[in-house]
Amino acid sequence: MSSSTILLPGQPLPSNLTTPPLPACGSGCYESNGRIIASIVGKPRRDGSIVRVIGREESGSAPDVGSIVIGTVSRLTAQQAHLTLTTSNDRPLPETSEEFQGVIRIGDIRLTERDKIKMAECFRLGDLVKAKVMSLGDARSYYLSTAANELGVMYAISEAGESARRTRLTTLPLPGNPLLPVSYQEMEDELTGRREKRKVAKPEGI
Repeated sequence: MSSSTILLPGQPLPSNLTTPPLPACGSGCYESNGRIIASIVGKPRRDGSIVRVIGREESGSAPDVGSIVIGTVSRLTAQQAHLTLTTSNDRPLPETSEEFQGVIRIGDIRLTERDKIKMAECFRLGDLVKAKVMSLGDARSYYLSTAANELGVMYAISEAGESARRTRLTTLPLPGNPLLPVSYQEMEDELTGRREKRKVAKPEGI
């Protein structure tokens, strides 16, 4: 992850910008247990001993059918994953009084073995997901699909971190460990080596 990467809320700043001694947090980010986390959509930047996330000045338009969106899983049921959407076609969504919401139905997660899909093995609360808009639902709500190799979970933390988040009743990211993709169906804790099931988005450039 480089300084030109667009960060989303909850993602850690790249390590090359946070090398010890840990820099002070400027606008658009905060420190959590020794890591610096983005609080807005934007590009990370370090100026001497201060890091910040610079918000993008131009917002994109609302998603349309065919748009590629990114959002955070905010609620799960046995049949659906609900996302709070952040970007559409690589541009931040316009600021409004109501958040843009998306729904991934269990039959729209992947193209194969649909009868064997279990929602809990595809997504977890707090996962960052890339999806495609299939159709428009109610106002500011969209039906989404991850049924393509490049779509699915882009970033996630280990189950231990998510359990801590639920225990403390907070929406802020708590340090589990980042999960790295190892296959289309699994991600691995980069520190412990423990694997967790996900519907993984194929990393760019691979």
